[in-house]
Amino acid sequence: MNLRTLTLLLAIVVTLTPTRSTASASDDHLDAVRKRMPEDFNLIEETPFVIVSDQDDRSLNMSVQTIRWAVVRLKKDFFPKDPIETIDIWVFKNKKSYEKNTREVFHEIPVSPFGYYSPKERALLISIAQGGGTLVHEIVHPFMRANFPGCPTWFDEGLASLFEQCTDRKGHIAGEINWRLPGLQDAIRAGNAPAFQQFTALTTTEFYGANTNSEYNRYYGQARYLCYYLQEQGLLVKFFKEFAANSEKDPTGYITLQRVLGVDDMAAFQKKWEAFVLALPAPK
Repeated sequence: MNLRTLTLLLAIVVTLTPTRSTASASDDHLDAVRKRMPEDFNLIEETPFVIVSDQDDRSLNMSVQTIRWAVVRLKKDFFPKDPIETIDIWVFKNKKSYEKNTREVFHEIPVSPFGYYSPKERALLISIAQGGGTLVHEIVHPFMRANFPGCPTWFDEGLASLFEQCTDRKGHIAGEINWRLPGLQDAIRAGNAPAFQQFTALTTTEFYGANTNSEYNRYYGQARYLCYYLQEQGLLVKFFKEFAANSEKDPTGYITLQRVLGVDDMAAFQKKWEAFVLALPAPK
């Protein structure tokens, strides 16, 4: 989410009254978080999350509004259920704070320069230095676990990364072209984008690999821009709902993808999709 988009979102969000869950964090949970957080951090309860941050008041308010804006729209189109457990979102003001406090508070080494989910801690750990898009990306994951627990990694990360740069379209969240595009275009030109049957069958380990290698970045790009294509064709919400409903019979989503696209020849579709991706303009 770039500065232009985020400014637009915050202009919209100030008039918004979000749909809130009736559940809230327990007093014991809030007390435990307060005891754990460093002295210069603040805590805000924003159901179904607890937000903990060392940002200044203005920046923290912007982060809260970004989360609230995204949650309303994600629930509207994709996620009717809140996460069962309270999720703590630790928003660190810069890269130094992110790395220092991840080590000192959580005794973990960051697995990403942007942010990640720690299942052990039931917490999202985020460096806000790259902008609010990381917040939106990461909050997709706990909602996905609550609403589609069998979701394969390619679609979980594809949908999350789609919304790491996003905007409002008539009250709905929509992904925009972002920095992942040029790498994917290079991979397509080199013939390195795997066939969708192979791609959707990637295991979590295969998808992530070493998070600095070219496959990792290419797989994120392919997942994101498949979701982007579905979005632009008006098929993304339909695909999500049908995939979640039929995941036991179609755990990779490949059969559902064919059905929603209305195509039998996936090789021909891949050529069409690749042409679509190659024609997209460079990110702003």
